[in-house]
Amino acid sequence: MNQIYIKYIAETLEIKEWQVENCAALFEEGCTIPFISRYRKEKTGGLDDEQVASVRHWTDVFSEMEKRKASILSTIESQGALTPELKVAVENCVVSSELEDLYLPFRPKRRTRATAAKEAGLEPLADRMYSVNVGNLEAEARKYLNDKVKDVESALAGARDIIAERLSESAPVRETLRGIFRTRRIVSKASKNAKDNPDALKFKGYFDFSEPLSRIAPHRLLAILRGVEEGWLTVRIDADPEKCGNKMYYDFCQERRYPAGPLAAQIRMAVDDSYKRLLEPSISNEIIAEAKEKADKESINVFGDNLRQLLLAAPVGQKRTMAIDPGFRNGCKIVCLDAQGELLHHEIVYPHPPQNQKIKAISSVSSMLEQYNIEVIAIGNGTASRETEEFIKRVPLPDGCRVFVVSEDGASIYSASDVAREEFPDEDVTVRGAVSIGRRLMDPLAELVKIDPKSLGVGQYQYDVDQTLLKEKLDNTVVSCVNAVGVNLNTASPYLLSYVSGIGPALAGNIVKKRSESGPFRSRKELMDVPRLGAKAYEQCAGFLRIPGAANPLDNSAVHPECYHIVDRMAAGLGVPVEKLVGNQELCSKIRPEEYVEGDFGLPTVNDIIKELAKPGRDPRESAKEFSFADDIHTIDDLREGMEVPGIVTNITAFGAFVDIGVHENGLIHISQMGIRHGGPVPLKLHQHVNVRIIGVEFDRKRISLRLIK
Repeated sequence: MNQIYIKYIAETLEIKEWQVENCAALFEEGCTIPFISRYRKEKTGGLDDEQVASVRHWTDVFSEMEKRKASILSTIESQGALTPELKVAVENCVVSSELEDLYLPFRPKRRTRATAAKEAGLEPLADRMYSVNVGNLEAEARKYLNDKVKDVESALAGARDIIAERLSESAPVRETLRGIFRTRRIVSKASKNAKDNPDALKFKGYFDFSEPLSRIAPHRLLAILRGVEEGWLTVRIDADPEKCGNKMYYDFCQERRYPAGPLAAQIRMAVDDSYKRLLEPSISNEIIAEAKEKADKESINVFGDNLRQLLLAAPVGQKRTMAIDPGFRNGCKIVCLDAQGELLHHEIVYPHPPQNQKIKAISSVSSMLEQYNIEVIAIGNGTASRETEEFIKRVPLPDGCRVFVVSEDGASIYSASDVAREEFPDEDVTVRGAVSIGRRLMDPLAELVKIDPKSLGVGQYQYDVDQTLLKEKLDNTVVSCVNAVGVNLNTASPYLLSYVSGIGPALAGNIVKKRSESGPFRSRKELMDVPRLGAKAYEQCAGFLRIPGAANPLDNSAVHPECYHIVDRMAAGLGVPVEKLVGNQELCSKIRPEEYVEGDFGLPTVNDIIKELAKPGRDPRESAKEFSFADDIHTIDDLREGMEVPGIVTNITAFGAFVDIGVHENGLIHISQMGIRHGGPVPLKLHQHVNVRIIGVEFDRKRISLRLIK
């Protein structure tokens, strides 16, 4: 990679150049982000998943920039305009806007007023005026009269058009104006279409709104731009045309000399025209797009953080599960799953209005609980969730049976997907949805990877942000979570396996097929027998795959096979077999890491090995906890200011957190109501159990304002 790119990435990410260089080299070797961050710490200086992913993002950006530079240089050269100085300037660009500014004068463009003036032979006159090299302006202009230019004023007007376009294509002029625009306010107004239109009322807060562009919150900017997109708002940057024109004129004169008399007036007219007609619309759009890019990144980061928390939510593990997709008129869809999540039984009960078959429903549920030895119950959090939870409390439950309320977000998307049809070709969407609810209680990560992250209800303006950046972030997040937890090679679905480092959908299918044909894998080495899974793929995936009960206990740990020989040395040094060392914290504490450093395996790797040996295959996720809403509130009409109630965090945004308090409408803890810890708002996590105080209720708009109780 070009050194100018390495330097830029290092400065942007605040890391060392050698770290960037080594990461880039590992990417070129075919290494993945999880593998690099987990097993190549010596080469990266201990960069984590996020940092390695950022390096990967920038290497891709600059790879595309190199292609763009080649195209630009080719275009300019074909015009015979490529000078050595311009070539160097293009090659040294690391910022896209600077590159495009250099290209702008040479970019093929539609016919303009300046084009017509050049065709009329007025470019030499414009050159003389532009260089402030004119004595008698009128006499000079008369030299260019012809059948296309009838008089002096026409000649001067054409020359001004050429000068205006030349100024609009000047990189220094554009960058100066960008600097001015970045300090100004963004202003939104109601459009003509918004007047008396009820669909526009959701943007009412932006009908007459302004805020410094440098301080506007991402969610507000994205809301404004959505209003513009839908035709209810107009938006502009409030840069002062006169001040911008003065600055342009001053800089023009500083580079040359101050024009006098009629020439000064002509230059000023060209400057003002250039700004109002060409530069102001262009720079305004650029700066708004720049601000949106920043807002996109911040919103996407929030989305990524929420998704990570959702995917790493606490699992109950392999438990015999009853899952209920609650409903009123259409009944409660119930499925019973075995400890591996396989469907055993399904039926519908009608405990709620209008049928009110409570006695029959209790009998049916009791029978299922006993017949299938149910250990946990998952209730979807959608319509009739509270009522179904109360109904289940009336059913005599087996000893130790626990009840959980589970997010339904995305269950309907899954139930109608190709994945669901492949898993349950003979069942309808209601059964598939209930199965998904049950499985996401057992293992949220394994189930949620089957659903488009944008359908999981944890984003902010996810359809307004840059979709390419969003997909990149979400894909990286899913991959990071899957590999952080590790995957059981003998039970994982192909969808889960496809996110393991180095595998992907095709190899995941081959692994499952091999497992079906030859039985469970007995060692990691047997992966090499999977069709098309070569040495590189094995290197990338082996450390993240687990084989419980394998002959070599290291095959059920995060120790990479390339380091098994180091563990053998450790065990030999302690005079015990490897089997006795694995999981023995006392023995592991006796290992002196520095004694096992060798070759490419330095202290970071050795310390990771020791940590893993002490707690092999440890799941980083917490254990699932039961939760109950307040018994005395069921609808928003039951709420009163001052009440203190329990809730579950359902979504986190840049401006606050949404909390389900059991009344079918989520309340909002604004960021100002979260309290302060370590100089910032108290951090919350998705699905965290919290206690909140009701500080406001708008019954007509169904809005609930909350304050976090410390």
